[in-house]
Amino acid sequence: MRRLLALLLLTPLPLSACSPKTPPAPTDPAIGLDCSLPFDAQAAKITAQGDLTQAPHDPLEPYKFYSTTHGRVSYLITEPGAPGHPAIAMEVASKGRVDISGCPYGDKKGYAKIIAYLESLKAVTHR
Repeated sequence: MRRLLALLLLTPLPLSACSPKTPPAPTDPAIGLDCSLPFDAQAAKITAQGDLTQAPHDPLEPYKFYSTTHGRVSYLITEPGAPGHPAIAMEVASKGRVDISGCPYGDKKGYAKIIAYLESLKAVTHR
């Protein structure tokens, strides 16, 4: 028994057992857009996310805005009367930039107006 205990005490442990493990890099829980889904299905999938808050609705704007609680991902979902409706756009903030993508289900010219609108907001809010 003493020999076994001495052997265990003299046997070096691997260094990895003593060093703290590096936690995995955080992943963004927000879902990406899948433009192959119909508008209503995509909107429902986006709004069903648990880590999402809706911005107060401005009755003068035919859009609903949603953001993840960490603020790195935002969505714009059009309502009837919006240019390009139906359409969904997504903004992702990462490494000092904001990238905009989207799904133009309706009129392409109207969708271009939505993207221009988001670009103008980006210029104001991310100076």
